Amino acid sequence: MPAQPALLHYWRRLRGSDRFAECQRVLLALGGVILYCLWRQHAAAMIPAMLGVIACALAETEDHWRSRLTTLLVTLFCFAGVAFAVEWLLPRALPFALALGLMTFALVMLGSISARYATIAGGTLLLAVYTMIGTDQPHPPMFLFIEPLQLLAGAAWYGALSLLWSVLSPQLAVRHALARVFDALGDYLETKASLFTPVHGIDRDALLLTLAMQNEQVVEALNDTRIVLIDRIGMRRPRGATAARLQLYFKAQDIHERVSSSHYPHAELAEAFYHSDVLFRCEHILRLQARQCHEQAQALRLRTAPTTTTDLRAAQNDLRHAIHAQRHTAHAPSEQLLRSLDALLRNIAAIQSLLENEHTPATLAGEDGALQNPGPQSLSEAWERVTIQLTSRSPRFRHAIRLSLALMAGFGVLRLVHPQHGYWILLTTLLICQPSYGATLARMLQRVSGTMIGVVIGWATLRLLPGTPWQLLLIVLSGVAFFAARLRRYTLATASITLFAVLCFNQAGNGYDVMWPRLLDTLIGAAIAAIAIYLILPDWQGRQLDQVLSNTLRNDARYLQQVIAQYVHGKRDDLPYRIARREAHNADAALSGMLANMLREPGRQQRGNEDLLRFLIIAHTMLGHISALGAHRQAISHPEARDTVTLAGNLIVTKLEHLADALLTNAPASPSDTEAEQSMMPHADGVNDETARLVLGQLGLILTLRDRLASVVRDMRSE
Repeated sequence: MPAQPALLHYWRRLRGSDRFAECQRVLLALGGVILYCLWRQHAAAMIPAMLGVIACALAETEDHWRSRLTTLLVTLFCFAGVAFAVEWLLPRALPFALALGLMTFALVMLGSISARYATIAGGTLLLAVYTMIGTDQPHPPMFLFIEPLQLLAGAAWYGALSLLWSVLSPQLAVRHALARVFDALGDYLETKASLFTPVHGIDRDALLLTLAMQNEQVVEALNDTRIVLIDRIGMRRPRGATAARLQLYFKAQDIHERVSSSHYPHAELAEAFYHSDVLFRCEHILRLQARQCHEQAQALRLRTAPTTTTDLRAAQNDLRHAIHAQRHTAHAPSEQLLRSLDALLRNIAAIQSLLENEHTPATLAGEDGALQNPGPQSLSEAWERVTIQLTSRSPRFRHAIRLSLALMAGFGVLRLVHPQHGYWILLTTLLICQPSYGATLARMLQRVSGTMIGVVIGWATLRLLPGTPWQLLLIVLSGVAFFAARLRRYTLATASITLFAVLCFNQAGNGYDVMWPRLLDTLIGAAIAAIAIYLILPDWQGRQLDQVLSNTLRNDARYLQQVIAQYVHGKRDDLPYRIARREAHNADAALSGMLANMLREPGRQQRGNEDLLRFLIIAHTMLGHISALGAHRQAISHPEARDTVTLAGNLIVTKLEHLADALLTNAPASPSDTEAEQSMMPHADGVNDETARLVLGQLGLILTLRDRLASVVRDMRSE
């Protein structure tokens, strides 16, 4: 039957989703709370316990069960302190408002320790507002602290389920993290393939901009995977499944370096081989490899073996013959072009070997396989991370001040105009107010539209399904839908949690009473968040533009320095090299993220958007040329050629650092156009070593791009 394979395919996709496990836990946790409250006839405890479940699930981190146990204890400790403090201080308006501001500031600054503590802090702030919302129930509590205890019971119940899940599936988070890496690599390869289409009229700058943005997704996925692996490995030597996942992570890093490589300007390649099928063959192979990356991701999710294909081997042989034929044509391309094509072919073959597990990265062949732990190693280091951020130049400090004042203002508004059900104002402000203006604006639109949809669906549900059993089922399903959609479809997630709130409060009183207050409070909270992000220490991206541009160039220089050293001493994927490579890509991702945020800011706050687009495209292309040098690392045997490469590499590193310094000090950004400087740059023609010729050709392209960056900087300053 056709329906059965379709259902099986849908089930396999659902089971392989990275949201499936969390949704299962939420389903069990919410269902367990409802069943227990019905069995024990504690209907009043249902809402606080379910809110505790949601808060704990939002504070959850992808840790190994040992780390998750510690994280859970810290989370419950923070939850308890905040819940009891809110319950005790809430009747005292002025002390509570001051305590709310101080608590918010402290929790936001706590997130500077690590991403784990930032997640806990966010969940704790959410639970504080949930404690306030619980006071809206029409039934008074039996004694003062019953509601915090019910919230903590729900949080502990979900925490126990999460801990059990981590014990039973210790590699689940690692597999899903690696799957996201290979999916991101597949998307990157798809766009990279489009650059090789030798057709006139293609907007290659737009493709390069898309490529830079997609590189941000790859970098983010690699960083998330590294943190998950560090948590699993700790101070132990990796073994078993963890060692296999670590090997796959290093392979993904190697693939990323190779797929981000750029061997020659794509526009010039397309012009030179316009009447040849060489570039079409390159495009075809890259698309096949993109599909193979996606299949690797799916295999990781479903715990199956990736499918193998013979098409790629045949396509590579065809490309090799096509390049060979180009050398013997009547009008053969220049030697540098052919050298770049040969390097591209070797790079494609190396990527294929990595995808087919036929090649082991140097890191796993006896080299340094350590991972740099981003977390604090002591209490003093954790405290130092917090104190470093206590400055008005820190985006986190500015966000902490802004959010604290916004919540205090929201509390004042609800006390003045909307004391009943008014705590949704604080919840909306908390969830909408993001560190950047662009993120806040996007979240505000999604939150308001999702709330309106949820209110309409809630009204229809109460009219069509007045029976309690159906509503209890929808409570669980809407809670699960919120967690399924919260990371990718926030409007749908907001609609789901609004329906959840309406149905929950309908069990304790009349759901109609919270519908319109919920919508009104959402609008008020959104307005407060919008005013706060615009007026209270606004973190406009243009103010940190020079710092981000300088950081990009400086990290590119360090990466290039590490690469050149390996052409002298031989290839070695040691920790310093991998740190330099990662930091260069992180800086490139930060630049693209800053551009995306700046484009959503008010027009008068934007600074040189067109020039910044040019800078990003050129900087990402330059990083691609450095990556190409990293992909072909090997010791140069000829001493004179080795010295020549070292001289040229050090010269470009110095010029990149000078341009980075010029951005910070507002000094003139001069190009490398003087005759003395041009004469210092060695050329590939006078070198006998083939590897050195390839390196010098790439270095010449990098120097040209550096001069173009200097020109962009001058244009930005002249505006």
